[in-house]
Amino acid sequence: MVSMAASGAAGLLHAGGDYFPPADAQGGWRTLRDDAQIRKTAGMDRDKLDQAFEYASRTSQHGGLLVVRHGWLIYEKYYGRGNREAIPTMASVGKAFTSISCGIMLQEFRAKMPNGLDTKVFNSDFLPEALPLDDPRKADITLGHLLSMAAGLHGDGANPGFVNFEPSVKVDPLPRVEATDADYQDQSAVHTPLWIAPGGGYAYCSNSPHVASMVLRHVTGMEMQQYIDAKLAKPMGWGTWGYGRVQGQTTLPHTPGGGNIAARSTDALRFGYLLLHHGQWQSSQLVPESYVTACGRPSPYQKHAPFSLMFETNADGHVAGAPRDAYFKSGAGGFGIYVIPSLDLVIYKMAGNDQQYDPKATGLAQNYPYDGSRDNWKAPPHTQFSDGPIGVDDGVRRTLEMVVAAVDRAR
Repeated sequence: MVSMAASGAAGLLHAGGDYFPPADAQGGWRTLRDDAQIRKTAGMDRDKLDQAFEYASRTSQHGGLLVVRHGWLIYEKYYGRGNREAIPTMASVGKAFTSISCGIMLQEFRAKMPNGLDTKVFNSDFLPEALPLDDPRKADITLGHLLSMAAGLHGDGANPGFVNFEPSVKVDPLPRVEATDADYQDQSAVHTPLWIAPGGGYAYCSNSPHVASMVLRHVTGMEMQQYIDAKLAKPMGWGTWGYGRVQGQTTLPHTPGGGNIAARSTDALRFGYLLLHHGQWQSSQLVPESYVTACGRPSPYQKHAPFSLMFETNADGHVAGAPRDAYFKSGAGGFGIYVIPSLDLVIYKMAGNDQQYDPKATGLAQNYPYDGSRDNWKAPPHTQFSDGPIGVDDGVRRTLEMVVAAVDRAR
């Protein structure tokens, strides 16, 4: 077991203790339903959680809110196509799974990568597809750069480039090119142009973690989905899961490292709970503790934004209503997985639209009732003073604050 001192818990008694939920097929999470028991055992206010759920339901067409504290599933409520049996594609939340699988790889194959995150990867050992380099500066890109959006690769869409926490560099969008052949997925990633030298700034680029997943594929000899299945899904007892690999008329040949993992809601919670326990699951250390710790703290690889190894960190307090040790990963459609060690708390904000719940994207059968109530849903205005809908980042961060506000800090 990881000691309390090693965990960085500052003496906080985690009532979850040695508890780990069995697979849902074997009974699943222990739960609290009664308001009084939720308050007594988990130290949370059910009414305030209902308020957080009502807010979350205004941020996406479909979804839900699940909360685990002290090892108890104390809140689980859905709307639209949201359901425990749903397997939606979770967009950029998948980047967090890419990062964690790379953390496992670094320990298992450290003989191949003795420099760890400092390993330079644009070479014949790790990315032969990238040769010859289209920009000599790429030779300096490390795995740590890739996993912290610091590689200098051009960002998605019209996202600006951040330097010293300021969106000071306007980056013009790249021309959109549809995938037409099997080589496109990898080639478009390794040939993403640089907007700045490696380490020089932050730009949100989905090709960056995909390149990291290519490194993993070469090092482990496995597709990342297979690696995650062996190292995380099976040991933790996930149910049916997969990836959204269908884009238009093209089926991607490789696991998309930039996102679109598709998992059941209670298994998304298991992933967060694994991180809360510093990479430990039952008696096994599935992920190196040091790597999980690095995910939750500001990164030495990314000095221009509050972003660690594919997680947004709150050490600077930019999410004012959340503890400074909170870290999380959001995804298009409004998804979010959150870990707050000081509160012994894990949250999953399920979200998404019709396309993200379409089984054609994953090839996974999803059979559960849906009443059609959100078929014609339109996002309501952000506030009474704004005609615009709630933005993804605003919705994810505000939901975090509202759930945290439901915590009795004395418990």
